[in-house]
Amino acid sequence: MPSLKDLKNRIASVKSTRKITKAMQMVAAAKLRRAQDAAEAARPYTERFNAVMAGLAASAASSPTAPRLLAGTGRDDVHLLVVMTSERGLCGGFNSTIARLARQRAEELLRQGKTVKILTVGKKGREALKRDHAQRFVNHVDLSAEKRMGYDVAQRIARDIIHRFEAGEFDVATIFYNRFQSVISQVPTARQVIPASFEETSVSPLYEYEPHEEGILGDLLPRGVATQVFSALLENGASEQGARMSAMDSATRNAGDMIDRLTIQYNRSRQASITKELIEIISGAEAL
Repeated sequence: MPSLKDLKNRIASVKSTRKITKAMQMVAAAKLRRAQDAAEAARPYTERFNAVMAGLAASAASSPTAPRLLAGTGRDDVHLLVVMTSERGLCGGFNSTIARLARQRAEELLRQGKTVKILTVGKKGREALKRDHAQRFVNHVDLSAEKRMGYDVAQRIARDIIHRFEAGEFDVATIFYNRFQSVISQVPTARQVIPASFEETSVSPLYEYEPHEEGILGDLLPRGVATQVFSALLENGASEQGARMSAMDSATRNAGDMIDRLTIQYNRSRQASITKELIEIISGAEAL
């Protein structure tokens, strides 16, 4: 049985930990509001942009002069998986769910005889995939210096992806991230960005494009890749703070429960120690 001093030190240690987790919870709550607002504000633009792109792609996809970002290479032998996670931990299962989805996709492609390459964005995803797929890493994007996620970061990542595609390094690119739903719910998502894939829409009959669809697509498709990446980064940012807030709330509650249990154990041990001393005093007095 631990001594009273050990129990007292452990209670003090858990109380210090609870202060830290409570502070992290409050910081995550403050960051979550900004990140959630940014993610939700970007959704209407992304959805409308995709709708317009879908209308353009529907009329130009079958054209022999369609841009390569839309038509692809005509093969799907080499796949680039862009795994987007956070730079920091202590956010529950946020990073592990993204890494698990990417790992499952990689293993599925390998079973089909495909070649898999991995580009990681964020340290935690790289650490999670390093053991099984380190030999497939082609690049890493460090976001630790980015205090606030901007469109310039997305453009830098998108340019790297497009440059690799134009150099013939892969045929299909897919990004992996968590889509924010609520503080306790983030949805692991895989989205193909090259060749560009858009849902069917009724936008195209409403507009006439000049000079022609292929020319407009050639200019908008690189921007479309950057938009998809930026949307994923914003969704990830909100998901990370929501997951961290939830994880730190659970940790704070667990620390409180542990403090209560240790306090009860401490009081019982102290009471037993006092009772033992009293018994010894009384026994000594009676012996006299």
